Amino acid sequence: MDSEEIVRDEKLSVAKLHGMQYVVTLVLLVLCAGLWKLQVLGATNYRVLAEQNRIRKEPVLAPRGRLFDREGRILVDNYPSVTCWLLRDQQKNLQADLPAIASGMHMTVDQIEATMRRFAYEPKYHPIPLKQDITPDEQAFIEAHRDELPELETLDEQRRLYPRDGFMAHVIGYVGEVSENDLKQSKYAAYNSGDVVGKFGVEEAYDEVLRGTDGSRDVIVNSHGKELGLMGQELATPGKDLRLTIDLDIQRAAEQALDGKNGAIVAMNPHNGEILAMVSRPTFDPNQFAVRLTRAYWNSILTNNDHPLLNKSIQAQLAPGSTFKVIMTYAGLEENKAQDLKVFCNGGASFYGHFFACDRHHGSVDIHNALPYSCDTFYYTLANRLGIDAMAKYATSVGIGEKTGVDLPDEAAGIMPSEQWKLKTQHDKWYAGETISVGIGQGAIQATPLQLARALSGIASGGALQRPHVVFEDELTEDQLSAIQSTYTGSGKKTVSMTPENWQLITDDMANVTGPSGTAAAAHLEGVDFAGKTGTAQVMSHDALSRTGKGHNTVPNAWFVGMTPRRNPDIVVAVLWEHGNWGNNSAMLAAQVINAYVTKQRTRAGNLQKLAAVSVPAAPVEGTGGTAPSTPDADDRSASPTTKSVLKTDAKTAGQ
Repeated sequence: MDSEEIVRDEKLSVAKLHGMQYVVTLVLLVLCAGLWKLQVLGATNYRVLAEQNRIRKEPVLAPRGRLFDREGRILVDNYPSVTCWLLRDQQKNLQADLPAIASGMHMTVDQIEATMRRFAYEPKYHPIPLKQDITPDEQAFIEAHRDELPELETLDEQRRLYPRDGFMAHVIGYVGEVSENDLKQSKYAAYNSGDVVGKFGVEEAYDEVLRGTDGSRDVIVNSHGKELGLMGQELATPGKDLRLTIDLDIQRAAEQALDGKNGAIVAMNPHNGEILAMVSRPTFDPNQFAVRLTRAYWNSILTNNDHPLLNKSIQAQLAPGSTFKVIMTYAGLEENKAQDLKVFCNGGASFYGHFFACDRHHGSVDIHNALPYSCDTFYYTLANRLGIDAMAKYATSVGIGEKTGVDLPDEAAGIMPSEQWKLKTQHDKWYAGETISVGIGQGAIQATPLQLARALSGIASGGALQRPHVVFEDELTEDQLSAIQSTYTGSGKKTVSMTPENWQLITDDMANVTGPSGTAAAAHLEGVDFAGKTGTAQVMSHDALSRTGKGHNTVPNAWFVGMTPRRNPDIVVAVLWEHGNWGNNSAMLAAQVINAYVTKQRTRAGNLQKLAAVSVPAAPVEGTGGTAPSTPDADDRSASPTTKSVLKTDAKTAGQ
């Protein structure tokens, strides 16, 4: 019995031994598989990780393309700058180093921590921009503390240099760091936090063309992050330079004409839609946005009731006043309702139980003197004959109430009222009495200076309307041009019908506006076929004015749209002078721009005879300050968001 038990125990021990052998074999197989995975299958991956421990990839930022005027004169350039970057993948206690970094970089610890929080969700191996455009002493601090503060690195960049004093600011725009809200939009899908993008004007519209493609440098570093050598690099591709349609000489004349005033001036070549000048006042300094925007400057922009960031040439939606009478004349003639219309103006007329005033007693008025006199009574009567829908038909045909499609961001569409428009927007029917005020460019109608420039010059060109643009189309590839035109849509290039007889009558009447008996007689240019139309648009009704009393903000807006020559013009100039009172005041400003254009053309043609200088009368506005805009140059620099707003008027009654 004992021997059998011993044999049984020996058999059990052998079984256990075999089990242990299997376990050991399984463990060895697992270990071998792990070693195979680490050393063979994962060799490439770990080799890359090892290389990354000694090789640091640094970005090489592409310089943005420069901007030139139509004659190749530089408008926007780049200047060399150095940015301090913070490397967060260092084996260092960043928190302990913050006081020293803050002291050397002239920052506060709170500022550094705020920057780190902003990029907290970025991968640790991504360096983050700590301070842009650092000073020479800050660069020296970084170099002197390479061993103690290896988390600091410098990067050479090219930054924007804009014209001084806000010259061309609304056309050019500015650049700024892409915001978190921007990154949520599909058009910023290719951007990362810290990237610089166009935020306004041409900088925004043509950002993809101007920005170029960044490169990189593979730098060999030691365990402390100190650079030991260069392993390789991928060169950056600079952005494309662009030539704008702007003529610097015409732009300078427009800037000087509007200096010290609020409003807008836009000059365009009606033959092809090229914008020759575009000014909006008040302006802003884009250099303040180019690097870091101070809170004080940003607050001064936000609290300015005159909206410096509003490009009033394409965004100010205001009642056009009597400039709309050119379109009314076109509609009345094409509908055969104006040819035989004669009225006796005794200071106004009554329609639907309400008296609509005219600014003076014009006596007998017909289609030949209604436009030069700017007789409200005549156009009240014509509006009553046409009706709002006929008026809307011809106004929209020349682009009123529609975007022009100019290649600048955030263009406003304006408003051309109609029965359908009121039913859709106000859920109410259109009343016949409302038509009367619209007939003189008041009431619900709103337009931008560029819309009016294009509409009136299109009529003066026999019905040919071009698509306005600020960049020459041959500067772009077909794909780039197609992308721009699909982004900035509008009524575009088209032709509207007009009989030769009506064309001649309208253009002759517009030429008489600057004649001895016209409302812009003081803006007459001797020896120049200068035509146009004044407009004085009230900013509030007579009833509202009687309740609030007179003040600067109740003074009417002064409009003028002028061109030379009267038929098939080579240049059209639209002027909006906010609270400039009478339209002839704006005509004086337009005459300065026309004078500069004609003088330049005659000088080029070898005719050195200068035109008589046009003097501008004392302006009924507050302040005359400001200095003449300088030619492109800049010293101050800075970056931040843009803003959009729309000016509106509640004008409901007559104005010339």
